[in-house]
Amino acid sequence: MNMNRRRWLGVMATGGLTSVLPASRAAGMADAKPRIGVIGAGNVGGTVGGLWVRAGYSVMFSSRHPDTLKALAGRLGPLASTGTPAEAARYGDVLFVAVPYGALPALGRELAEPMHGKVVLDACNPFPGRDGPIAEPALHDGVGLTSAALLPGTRLVRAFNSLGASTVGSQAHRAGTPLAIPIAGDDADALAVASRLIRDAGLEPVVIGPLAAARLTQPGGPGWLVAETAPELRRRLGLPATSPP
Repeated sequence: MNMNRRRWLGVMATGGLTSVLPASRAAGMADAKPRIGVIGAGNVGGTVGGLWVRAGYSVMFSSRHPDTLKALAGRLGPLASTGTPAEAARYGDVLFVAVPYGALPALGRELAEPMHGKVVLDACNPFPGRDGPIAEPALHDGVGLTSAALLPGTRLVRAFNSLGASTVGSQAHRAGTPLAIPIAGDDADALAVASRLIRDAGLEPVVIGPLAAARLTQPGGPGWLVAETAPELRRRLGLPATSPP
């Protein structure tokens, strides 16, 4: 990993660059954004990845048929590239996974090595009619904990799973109070990285708790398909008035 990107990832947990560096150095390193690998560039992956490209991040969009993504990358410009899931997993300092939930077991096995130790934002949701036998136990046991078991060795954060792509895309950078994006994870540094990425996408992160709390925003949960501001979402889910940065 590029040293500047490693520093970017490290300082997110400290409250920001200016808290640990002189202003001149902080300003220079603020542009050293991590590369992002998007695994599954459908509606959700394409929309969220596009927001990051527009925020100045280098993003590789991937699918098993990367040629189908050339038009997407072309529209987004030189910071966007395409590849296979394995190429995106190696490319990204941070990974965003948005595939059908039934594909997660194979993905976790096939990409275990390049995903190991990386911050992974998981936007995948299980639906019994689509995803086969993994869906029911995932919903029963909690999607956050199940995803962590299927993607072992990753620093998993549940994010961008509770709202449709059209809502996220149309509400990003809106005037007034930003749209809340609930996130859950067991790794404080990974949550800080995810929070920065969400803010740069023009949205507001709300930490709802550890991975076990991700059941609040899984299909059927009280936070599922809820498009609200951060204070409204916290009240709905019974969370404190503020959450960690």
